[in-house]
Amino acid sequence: MDRLTKEQRRKNMQNIKGKDTSIEIKLRKALWHKGYRYRKNVSTLPGKPDIALTKYKLAIFCDSEFFHGKDWEVLKPRLERGSNAAFWVKKISRNRERDEEVNKRLLFMGWTVIRFWGMEINKDVELCVKVVEETIFDMMVNTEEIE
Repeated sequence: MDRLTKEQRRKNMQNIKGKDTSIEIKLRKALWHKGYRYRKNVSTLPGKPDIALTKYKLAIFCDSEFFHGKDWEVLKPRLERGSNAAFWVKKISRNRERDEEVNKRLLFMGWTVIRFWGMEINKDVELCVKVVEETIFDMMVNTEEIE
């Protein structure tokens, strides 16, 4: 297995972006193409959702598998065997906790939250758009039932 030098690893980590990632851009373009208008990285909302459809109070997050701990029960033991294990386990555990806290705060504010994994967006962005559309449809139906 190839091992990176500390400088190579540092350079890789510096290039990881927090917003406008390829998965966010891919989903945003697909939503825009379907006629959905959104705001991105809304700082007034908990967690600064990657995409916010304010008209529907719908917050969408595009999560990377590694930093948000997809399949955590599989990833965590792998990290524990790797270098700097304590740092990564603590960091990703905290990211997962923060994701839950953000979800709860948004729900409390009356927002609906959708989280997509990066691989879901890359594999089938149209399916992700369909999930968004079905969520909006369900929200509209439930609103009509209440009125």
